[in-house]
Amino acid sequence: MIGLDGLTLPVVIGAALLDSINPCVFGVLIFLIAFMTKMFKNPHKMLLGGLLYTAVVYVTYLLIGIGFLTFTVSFGFSAAIYWIAAIIAILAGLLEMKDFFWYGKGLSLKMIPGADQRIKLYTQKIEKLHRKDSWFSYGAAALLGVFVVLVELPCTGAPYLAILAILGAGNYAQGLSLLLLYNFIFILPLFVIIGVAYFGKSSTVLEAWRMKHRGAMRLAVGIFLIALGALMIYTVW
Repeated sequence: MIGLDGLTLPVVIGAALLDSINPCVFGVLIFLIAFMTKMFKNPHKMLLGGLLYTAVVYVTYLLIGIGFLTFTVSFGFSAAIYWIAAIIAILAGLLEMKDFFWYGKGLSLKMIPGADQRIKLYTQKIEKLHRKDSWFSYGAAALLGVFVVLVELPCTGAPYLAILAILGAGNYAQGLSLLLLYNFIFILPLFVIIGVAYFGKSSTVLEAWRMKHRGAMRLAVGIFLIALGALMIYTVW
């Protein structure tokens, strides 16, 4: 690693934890859990659908990370990507902190425009498939997980990019193991939300909690991103 050898593990864990509480991730999952609860009308089937969605999110993020690491290491772009990622981390952090004071005003990190409407449209199509055969709806939910990951990247990608740049500057085998850890930590809150819904908590309660704390979530992510970007630049200055 470029000057971050002793800090890499705690930095990876911290970034994964903060990335996992991103309001974008929470908002979409709460909507999907509410949708699956309504569609399946059975907590066990909702649990299966939620776990399937989470597994797809994990695999998709992991494949994106592996592809990025392979590309940077194979073509020798690690140093350039490191600098770019550090600058992006600082800029993204400033935007996240801005949303603590003026949430949603001006430029913000959010999903690709129109993605929320697309997600709602696809869930309606999944519901139609469910009426024909419930197993079709599970397959469609898995594909929806891939779509959600891709459209959420502008909102969730800054911490991931910074971590990938750090891992790409070191040993590939070690980077891969830390990448597995990062993505596992990233999906942990998804298990929590699914569990809360499974044991009877309304998605309305979950959404109210998200709305109440979304500014604080953004602030925490913003402070971490600025600190991480500054640390990355300091190690190679």
